[in-house]
Amino acid sequence: MTINLKNFLKDKPKMSKMGEFQQLQEIDGLEISAVSADLYGSGRDDLCLFYFKDGANYGAVYTNNSICSESITWNRNIRKKFIKALLVNTKNANTFTGSQGQESLESISKNLAKNLTLKEAQKEDGTKNVIKPNEILFASTGVIGEKFPAQEIKSSIPNLTDKLRDRQNKFVWFKAASSIMTTDTRPKLAYEECRLWNKDIRLCGIAKGSGMISPNLGTMLAFVFTDADIPSVFLKSLLKRAVANSFNAITVDSDTSTNDMVAIFSTNKVKTGKIYNVLDPKLKDFENALQRLLLNLSKQIVSDGEGAKKFVTVKVVNARSNQMAKNIAFSIANSPLFKTAIAGEDPNWGRIIMGIGKSGEKISPEKIEIKFGDLKVAEKGKISEEYDEKKLKEYMQWDSIKIEVNLKLGQGSFECYTCDFTNDYININTDYRN
Repeated sequence: MTINLKNFLKDKPKMSKMGEFQQLQEIDGLEISAVSADLYGSGRDDLCLFYFKDGANYGAVYTNNSICSESITWNRNIRKKFIKALLVNTKNANTFTGSQGQESLESISKNLAKNLTLKEAQKEDGTKNVIKPNEILFASTGVIGEKFPAQEIKSSIPNLTDKLRDRQNKFVWFKAASSIMTTDTRPKLAYEECRLWNKDIRLCGIAKGSGMISPNLGTMLAFVFTDADIPSVFLKSLLKRAVANSFNAITVDSDTSTNDMVAIFSTNKVKTGKIYNVLDPKLKDFENALQRLLLNLSKQIVSDGEGAKKFVTVKVVNARSNQMAKNIAFSIANSPLFKTAIAGEDPNWGRIIMGIGKSGEKISPEKIEIKFGDLKVAEKGKISEEYDEKKLKEYMQWDSIKIEVNLKLGQGSFECYTCDFTNDYININTDYRN
């Protein structure tokens, strides 16, 4: 299930290999720990805690699936715009667990709040730093419908709080990203820097996801941490805009999970002056850095799609609107026939024609132009005169494939990212609970 990325060229996502993340830096105001609650029975790390000693602003977006994790229900019920901790578990989705799942979070939050309060004891000024259960967020990923392992998690909380560290070197980030994996073959991390009101700002992010990936957030979790001083209301607006062309522009298998969550946390340690609204010019560089980081993480998820061998970009240009371009791009990218053709290295462009047509969008067939990379395969309602099967088959052997559909109807465009369907995808999901 490993992927040779030598042909990713300039579109290559930054992969999570230990030596490639020398640039990861500390986020002041954040402490991290990851331990094993032995939820897998193998001793691997499966529980991760992010603690904000002085609190953090945050913004989050969640799955659009009408059935969602009890962890997400818990988060949605928290009205605070300033929180103290995020606890993430893998192996169990805490979905379709009924009252047991929600009661478990109530119990765990009280236990964690108590342990964090004891850890803090008193501040230097003599005041007591009390953490409340409703200042804790949760994220869960794993199997749906199984009893939530509340006791195992509570038993691990003292160890989890004892191991909190505020020095986040690359090993700490790598350990945290590894602890939230399910069928992922590698952890996913990214780092960016920017300027905000003449101050240097850091952004670190981790993510997990490999299968059940689709627009509106697949079975994936992503967490971004920054030292900037940005109010929660603006963080959420920036996040919603950034996911539109990153996490909501990817698909592995067209399945939208019950547990999706993308969140950004701001420790407010770098004071950058008053921000008046989300369109404040001071935020532009930060927004661009956030977009780059989320796109990096989302591409890492696609390239680590279950059983994937090829990273695929589908770009639709000159549509009547961006929404039309998006609908057609995903109609192609979500097609099992298209994805299996990519896996078989078969330049069967007829499957792209099918995908365009089934989108429901009104198009003009005689205007459509299709390219595989720089190789034109179709135009003017028929096969292109430039069609070269030999060159196309050579191109299909690449690890990164780009499909461009030019509708020649307007100025709308959209680019989405997917991967091929291989036999390994079937094998992984038939053995998922074993």
